[in-house]
Amino acid sequence: MIDIHSHILSGIDDGAKELDDSLDLARMAVQEGIHTIIATPHHKNGRYENAKPVILQRVKELNQVLEQENIPLTVLPGQEPRIYGDIIPDYENGEILTLNDGDQYLFIELPSNHVPRYTEQLLFDIQMKGLTPIIVHPERNQELMEQPDTLYQLVKKGALTQITAASVAGFFGKNIKKFSLQLIDANLTHFVSSDAHNISSRSFKMVEALDVIEKKYGVDMIYLFKENADLLVQGKNVNKEIPIRLKTKKFLGIF
Repeated sequence: MIDIHSHILSGIDDGAKELDDSLDLARMAVQEGIHTIIATPHHKNGRYENAKPVILQRVKELNQVLEQENIPLTVLPGQEPRIYGDIIPDYENGEILTLNDGDQYLFIELPSNHVPRYTEQLLFDIQMKGLTPIIVHPERNQELMEQPDTLYQLVKKGALTQITAASVAGFFGKNIKKFSLQLIDANLTHFVSSDAHNISSRSFKMVEALDVIEKKYGVDMIYLFKENADLLVQGKNVNKEIPIRLKTKKFLGIF
């Protein structure tokens, strides 16, 4: 399978620290059944800046080492930019990197506790540039958990989302697992990927997540998520169903 979100490049963000950590992640990915992985280091999140040229070079170097080490994993270039007002000018200036450098799909990370007021307008502007924004790990955003209609509106207007395997598998707690599954129920997410940072505390969990999804939804849902990752890499349109509104009470269950 293809994993579209990882921090496998070493020494540039809070993911792999050394090259050996990258190789450990690569070996674990292969064990999970992953043959292709997109390296998506953080960018403009207040701690890290990793512009497009740097990532392209580092991905090239890592693929060379993987080949030397006979690790059957292909790393593709990507980036996880935190949402900010100048993202479109920076894309035009060659600083922002789309997934697989395909000029089609662009990761957007929101702050963990809120959704900036300009989010809807910026996502619209990104789409006017011919790009499709993918909101990463919405299930871990506090405001979206409390006000899921905000996410519904963004998806309804063309944004895609990607949830984290560890969230689905319950490693971030019961509430986040529950919300993740409700996002699947409501057609509010389109990809499941690892967001792997290391082989210990933040590993892939793809097998566990897909097992949870298969037991709840059947094998067709597994196929849909896997196919969407494949279509993304190919630069094709992904599968998406009409989104359904989530009621706040349904999720929190404490009112």
